[in-house]
Amino acid sequence: MSNKNLLVALTLGIFGFAASAQPAAYPNKPIRLVVGFAPAGAADLVARAMSNELAKALGQPVVIDNKPGNGSSIAADIVAHAPPDGYTLLIASPSSISVNPALNNKLTYTPGDLLPVSKMTTSPLVLAVGASSPIRTVPELIAAAKKDPGKLNYSTSGNGSAPHLGAALFTMLTSAEMTHVPYRGGALAIQSVMAGDTQVTFGTAPSVLPQAQGGKLRAIAVSTRERSPLVPDVPGMREAGLPEYNLEFWYGMFLPAGTPPGIVKKVYDATVTAMNQPAVKAQLAREGTEVSVSRSPEQFSSFLVDDGKFWVNLVRGAKVKVE
Repeated sequence: MSNKNLLVALTLGIFGFAASAQPAAYPNKPIRLVVGFAPAGAADLVARAMSNELAKALGQPVVIDNKPGNGSSIAADIVAHAPPDGYTLLIASPSSISVNPALNNKLTYTPGDLLPVSKMTTSPLVLAVGASSPIRTVPELIAAAKKDPGKLNYSTSGNGSAPHLGAALFTMLTSAEMTHVPYRGGALAIQSVMAGDTQVTFGTAPSVLPQAQGGKLRAIAVSTRERSPLVPDVPGMREAGLPEYNLEFWYGMFLPAGTPPGIVKKVYDATVTAMNQPAVKAQLAREGTEVSVSRSPEQFSSFLVDDGKFWVNLVRGAKVKVE
């Protein structure tokens, strides 16, 4: 072979090797969507409502992986330490992003280990009691709690969860002493009230409303100051007699920190596309949840700064501890 032909062969070989060494376009395999709560809870319902549309938008299957426990910190830790390649996503709430880091200095991740992609939903909590409970209003609940301090047990989806913080704000404003019983997910917390093991719950709308509509729970207020158009038959806190109370929470999409910007954009675009599908919006609205996406990952990051301050101040003001 002449020197010229040898040079051409070597050049083609080098270019061929370089082309084969290029990473395949993202995504080219199934994607894991980690949820920090048990099946049938609010976060799980959001994930299942949008996962098929997310898969269509990304062109790959999306596999939901429920990892409940420790107020959703187990799931956040998994994603925080996953490879930043776009194949492990997290649906998170203020619990794992702001509250748990403020409550627990033993966590093995920080909020900075998770990269915000987009807010997905926003909704009120629902204050509910058992269907056979004599309590029918917020003033009656406050009176019952004050009559026998600590006797009433309230269930939540876990320490540091939004329902836990919603209950903490309630007790802080009313001085109504109740005993917290945390569970490993919203569905379990709701079941405990229906079974009579606990008497009150501060639950997410998707967890509470189906049971209330089925006559198994009695919803007595939503956590926003005014009535929510998502839950029009349940009074807001002003109407219920506690006008200083106002709280709502969100779910959002996150990736491991260090994920390349191109992948972040693809996940953001796919998330927004999925959440804006009419069928997804309709399904979530039936469960008391409103689709609310961010204008960009940067806008979501900015939102989290002020939102985090609210939740951390609530943790400190209510003197919430990890039990």
